[in-house]
Amino acid sequence: MCRAGLSVGVVLYLNGVSQSFNMTDYTEEQRNELEALESIYPDSFTVVSENPTSFTITVTSDTGEDEETVEATIQFTYVEQYPDEPPIFEVIGQENIQKSDVADIITLLNEQIQENIGMVMIFTLVTAVQEKLNEVVDQIKFRKEKEKLLKEKEAEEVEKAVFHGTPVTIENFLSWKAKFDAELAEIRRKRQREEEQAGKVKLTGKQLFETDHNLDTSDIQFLEEGNNVEVDESLFQDMDDLELDDDDDEDPDYNPDLGSEED
Repeated sequence: MCRAGLSVGVVLYLNGVSQSFNMTDYTEEQRNELEALESIYPDSFTVVSENPTSFTITVTSDTGEDEETVEATIQFTYVEQYPDEPPIFEVIGQENIQKSDVADIITLLNEQIQENIGMVMIFTLVTAVQEKLNEVVDQIKFRKEKEKLLKEKEAEEVEKAVFHGTPVTIENFLSWKAKFDAELAEIRRKRQREEEQAGKVKLTGKQLFETDHNLDTSDIQFLEEGNNVEVDESLFQDMDDLELDDDDDEDPDYNPDLGSEED
């Protein structure tokens, strides 16, 4: 992770290649590393205190496929005999990473510190953290793709179920029929209540006979009272005007002797 403009000596120095630190002037070495780190991370390096020397570096991953990034802010504090003794560090901020990822970063830093005791190591530690954050971005991408495929599969299963329907069995048919009959009976009761409230109750023939017992004798009474029917004689007043021919002699086919017993 070498920035443009840095000399090869600075890079080698930060990677602990040029020296193994047998010197006693730890303060000078710490000052030199601090200046190098500030030039490498001008936008993410912040001095917290000078005594003891403490600073923060915000480490950001590379940009993912959907422009997402993750980051972690780490605070480092030099001890008196650093780098022969490990620096103190703490993850004080994170963005878009889970607690498990923070725990992995802490484990990674501890491992890197043990491997680099005796050499200036902050650049190496930060580089390791950035690689870890890049892995986290890849994991986020993989998780999103997996969730997308899962949703597509669920939608496909729902569509398939709608297309094929539910297989009919005796059990689910009887359950459906009982529910249907109950709903139908409730609709009828509701309709009857509405008609009763509106005063428009319509009774069936059976219900009419059950509510009025006189209906079964009404036809008999009508027949018995038929002799007393009044007739309007005016309807027959023109009957006398009808011409009725009683002269059987004028009928050429009339034969009075036809059919007599004497013959």
